[in-house]
Amino acid sequence: MTLDKIIVTSAGFILTGLIYWFFFGEKKEIIKGNGLVKILVSGGYKPDVIKLTKGISTTLIIKRTDPNSCLEDFILPDYKISKFLPLNKEVKITLLPGKTGVFGFHCGMNMYHGKIIVE
Repeated sequence: MTLDKIIVTSAGFILTGLIYWFFFGEKKEIIKGNGLVKILVSGGYKPDVIKLTKGISTTLIIKRTDPNSCLEDFILPDYKISKFLPLNKEVKITLLPGKTGVFGFHCGMNMYHGKIIVE
């Protein structure tokens, strides 16, 4: 194999790896809750993964800055919580996790998702 073929083949493998990482790589930001967690709703939930400790009360402060009507509702089914999120206003939700596990939350149309991990 000539040098030019080695360079082109190597570049192809490198670019394929970068494309795979960009589109399929794990990019979750995990926030550890210390009694207060701020969530920004803009094109999804930021952060979308929150770790809480069982038995410790935590307040979620959720602020929606995205005018997308899908993101108007915050639904946490395992806790029977459904809150309307007015644009550019903070909404507070207090949770007292009583059991460990992974509890999903989503928007009103179930298009945007996040999860709360209770340890």
